[in-house]
Amino acid sequence: MKSTQQQGALVQSLTSAVTPPMFLVVVLSLGTFIIFFQGFMVAPILPGLSRIFHVSVRHVSFIEPAYLLGYGLATLIYGPLSDKYGRFPVILCSLTCFIVLTACTGFCQSITQMIILRLLTGIGAAGVAPNTIGWIGDKFPYERRGHALGIFFGFMAAGTAFGSSVGALFTAKVSWPVLFWMVAGVGVLILVLLIGYRKNFLQKESEPFGSFVALYQSVKEVFFLPRGWRTYLFVLFNGMFHSGVFAWTGYFFYKNYHLDEQGVGLALLGYGIPGLLLGPLLGKLADKYGRSRIIPIGILIGALSAILLSMNYSLVASCLFIATLSFGFELTHPLFAAIITTLSPKKGAATGLFAFFLFMGYGLGSLVFSLIVTIGLNQAFRVFGTVALIAACVAAINFKEEK
Repeated sequence: MKSTQQQGALVQSLTSAVTPPMFLVVVLSLGTFIIFFQGFMVAPILPGLSRIFHVSVRHVSFIEPAYLLGYGLATLIYGPLSDKYGRFPVILCSLTCFIVLTACTGFCQSITQMIILRLLTGIGAAGVAPNTIGWIGDKFPYERRGHALGIFFGFMAAGTAFGSSVGALFTAKVSWPVLFWMVAGVGVLILVLLIGYRKNFLQKESEPFGSFVALYQSVKEVFFLPRGWRTYLFVLFNGMFHSGVFAWTGYFFYKNYHLDEQGVGLALLGYGIPGLLLGPLLGKLADKYGRSRIIPIGILIGALSAILLSMNYSLVASCLFIATLSFGFELTHPLFAAIITTLSPKKGAATGLFAFFLFMGYGLGSLVFSLIVTIGLNQAFRVFGTVALIAACVAAINFKEEK
């Protein structure tokens, strides 16, 4: 009897050590996809919401940083909680909060109500993405982690793109509240799918949660590691850059090319294509050739895309620059995440801090862009692109030691 139990324990130990198939990464990444879909589907419908609520487009635009800043602040709690209770239970709880609050958003009667609910939705949804990254860090060796994270960030980019494009296309046919209710319904389907595969994701707790003082100490310890603060600051900047530019691309096509909601949706569709098609391949390239070369190239491509958008070339050219902007995202964020997962055994704290800087960057980027857009939309794109050019040069120096 004892021998049988020992054999069973040995088999379980060996099974847990086996790298899971990439299909499970796809299943788990669906939660992040729908959260980013909802997060960015409001970007192309800002003009329509401003008409409905009788406020300026600039006023409506604050629903974006409200969501993203709430998301960023809450990630610091969800990561360590997953160390105590496991990644998957926290993901399920967070996704459930997201579904409920997204459905409630469809009942808003004013822009103030929407801003508040978007803030709460961001806080509720903040446990999905960082803990998916943490699960990948737990299950995949470093030499295969780039591939897995490439899939994850491909779904993130696809959610961003399809949220902007499909959201705009749907609002041409249905009202904006129905759009939120549809997203909540899809979220329910994804939740059911995740529960169906729960046996593949459940794992033992890695360490006790401890007090909030211990939480602060673990986060502080990870941040001040030699490779930590440098990577996190670039995550913050890169999030600011991409969110600031992309949050206003819907209005960019509406204002400069006089497109309706359907046209804006089609114009933004190219943002998710590089991530969805090339994400895994780019992750493999990073695993093979090193992050020191690819990260600066990704920032440079994003910078040039923003500057070229500001030049008001033809509609086809601007749609192409949207795709290259997405390509720049895929060459940077998955690689940052792979570095983060090697910083410390405390992956909950490390990935929680990563998500904190990423989404604080998203929120601050869209907020800063909303504040400086008074100088002109094209000029604001140019400012963001110029700063990113400088950041690319700094990245080439700071990441030259990365393997």
